[in-house]
Amino acid sequence: MSQIIKIRVSAGAKTEKVEEMADGSFKVRVNAPPEKGKANERVVELLATHFHTSKARISIISGHTFREKMVLVDLCY
Repeated sequence: MSQIIKIRVSAGAKTEKVEEMADGSFKVRVNAPPEKGKANERVVELLATHFHTSKARISIISGHTFREKMVLVDLCY
Protein backbone atom coordinates (compact mmCIF):
# COMPACT_ATOMS: atom_id res chain seq x y z
CA MET A 1 0.00 0.00 0.00
CA SER A 2 1.47 3.33 -1.06
CA GLN A 3 0.47 6.67 0.37
CA ILE A 4 1.33 10.22 -0.67
CA ILE A 5 1.70 12.60 2.26
CA LYS A 6 2.28 16.31 2.48
CA ILE A 7 5.03 17.43 4.86
CA ARG A 8 6.43 20.74 6.05
CA VAL A 9 10.11 20.64 7.04
CA SER A 10 11.87 22.76 9.64
CA ALA A 11 15.61 22.31 9.04
CA GLY A 12 18.18 23.23 11.66
CA ALA A 13 15.76 22.56 14.54
CA LYS A 14 17.02 21.86 18.07
CA THR A 15 15.03 18.63 18.38
CA GLU A 16 14.10 16.09 15.72
CA LYS A 17 10.47 15.10 15.57
CA VAL A 18 7.64 13.96 13.28
CA GLU A 19 4.20 15.38 14.12
CA GLU A 20 0.91 14.55 12.43
CA MET A 21 -1.24 17.64 12.00
CA ALA A 22 -5.04 17.79 12.23
CA ASP A 23 -5.40 18.02 8.43
CA GLY A 24 -3.46 14.77 7.87
CA SER A 25 -0.20 16.43 6.84
CA PHE A 26 3.01 16.08 8.81
CA LYS A 27 5.48 18.53 10.31
CA VAL A 28 9.04 17.19 10.34
CA ARG A 29 11.79 18.89 12.35
CA VAL A 30 15.40 17.93 11.61
CA ASN A 31 18.76 19.01 13.01
CA ALA A 32 20.46 18.88 9.62
CA PRO A 33 21.05 22.12 7.72
CA PRO A 34 19.23 22.72 4.43
CA GLU A 35 22.43 22.33 2.42
CA LYS A 36 23.41 19.78 -0.23
CA GLY A 37 20.39 17.57 0.48
CA LYS A 38 21.39 16.87 4.09
CA ALA A 39 17.99 17.89 5.49
CA ASN A 40 16.16 15.79 2.88
CA GLU A 41 18.26 12.74 3.77
CA ARG A 42 17.42 13.19 7.44
CA VAL A 43 13.71 13.69 6.62
CA VAL A 44 13.69 10.32 4.82
CA GLU A 45 15.41 8.65 7.79
CA LEU A 46 12.93 10.09 10.32
CA LEU A 47 9.90 9.19 8.20
CA ALA A 48 11.21 5.64 7.74
CA THR A 49 11.48 5.30 11.52
CA HIS A 50 8.05 6.88 12.07
CA PHE A 51 6.31 4.55 9.59
CA HIS A 52 8.38 1.49 10.62
CA THR A 53 9.72 0.88 7.12
CA SER A 54 13.05 1.12 5.31
CA LYS A 55 14.52 4.30 3.84
CA ALA A 56 14.26 2.73 0.38
CA ARG A 57 10.46 2.82 0.69
CA ILE A 58 10.34 6.62 1.25
CA SER A 59 10.65 8.95 -1.76
CA ILE A 60 10.41 12.72 -1.98
CA ILE A 61 8.43 13.26 -5.16
CA SER A 62 8.20 17.07 -5.17
CA GLY A 63 9.57 20.02 -3.26
CA HIS A 64 13.22 18.93 -3.05
CA THR A 65 14.38 22.52 -2.51
CA PHE A 66 11.32 23.80 -0.64
CA ARG A 67 10.02 23.46 2.91
CA GLU A 68 6.76 21.90 1.75
CA LYS A 69 7.17 18.52 0.11
CA MET A 70 5.10 15.64 -1.23
CA VAL A 71 6.43 12.27 -0.12
CA LEU A 72 5.56 8.77 -1.33
CA VAL A 73 5.53 6.21 1.48
CA ASP A 74 5.38 2.55 0.40
CA LEU A 75 4.05 0.56 3.35
CA CYS A 76 4.10 -2.87 1.66
CA TYR A 77 5.99 -5.41 3.71
